[in-house]
Amino acid sequence: MNTDFSVTLAKIIKETGLKEFYMPSDPQELMVSSMEINRPGLELTGYMDYFDKDRIIIFGNTEYSYLEQFAADKQYEILSRMFCQKPPAIIIARNHKPTEAIIKATKEFEVPILISPDATSSMSASLITFLNAELAPRITRHGVLVEVYGEGILLIGDSGVGKSETAIELIKRGHRLIADDAVEIRRVSNRTLVGTSPENIRHFIELRGIGIINARRIFGMGAVKLTEKIDMVINMEQWNTEKVYDRIGMDNQYTEIMGIQVPIMTIPVKPGRNLAIIIEVAAMNNRQKKMGYNAAQELLQSLGMEIGEEDIQSHKVDTGWGEE
Repeated sequence: MNTDFSVTLAKIIKETGLKEFYMPSDPQELMVSSMEINRPGLELTGYMDYFDKDRIIIFGNTEYSYLEQFAADKQYEILSRMFCQKPPAIIIARNHKPTEAIIKATKEFEVPILISPDATSSMSASLITFLNAELAPRITRHGVLVEVYGEGILLIGDSGVGKSETAIELIKRGHRLIADDAVEIRRVSNRTLVGTSPENIRHFIELRGIGIINARRIFGMGAVKLTEKIDMVINMEQWNTEKVYDRIGMDNQYTEIMGIQVPIMTIPVKPGRNLAIIIEVAAMNNRQKKMGYNAAQELLQSLGMEIGEEDIQSHKVDTGWGEE
């Protein structure tokens, strides 16, 4: 699967613990743009119709065992069919030493050789996980992302509604900041969204009347976190006396972000409300709902009121957060 994003080979080497055996050029300038990897099977037999040259190639015991059936000249011929298309790199698992044919073919076509001490399956899993995160489709949206009791809470709302101030109060209560003002949201799987902060504004918070502060410097390393899964969205808005807000919490409302349904609730803001405590309770309640418990349903049942399917039907809230 190709994406519009790429990651340097140098970063892959650093994050996955690979060792360089042969590097034809600066790994900082070599880019990888495919989330997928290639463990060649049919390609070793000569079938190249669906070979993807953008994928990193991984060799393990199986590939080595197959190549050992042939003389060095035949191995070189087999490998040249793949390496002539200049894939980003070849990773050799289990600390296998590259054969003379591999070295000859990679040097001819300038394909980097990397060595991993891990088993092939473990190496593949860690590499795919890393590539899925680095190359995931992403959008950047205005908001604040905090971790509250292990739940990733995305605070959205108009500028000046109090998102950053609420984040500061949550940090003082022992929770952690991921991003303020701009949240980079990545879709790392069909069910998971992960949020982080753009690197140039990471750990900084803007407080009107005070200015810019560095949360990590003031509150310590325990007050910040690099990334967090987005479990819930809270829309903060000024209290509207003409609007009826949910007082029971029977219905589960959702908003769609990059094609994934995320629980959302609206919290009205007015003087005197302790928003930090409200968000803490919202986080714990959301976790309970994920575990199958709904306090509103239990209350209505204890009151002898019947709960039909239409009463617990989920609703979708449109925030306009589609894919870019």
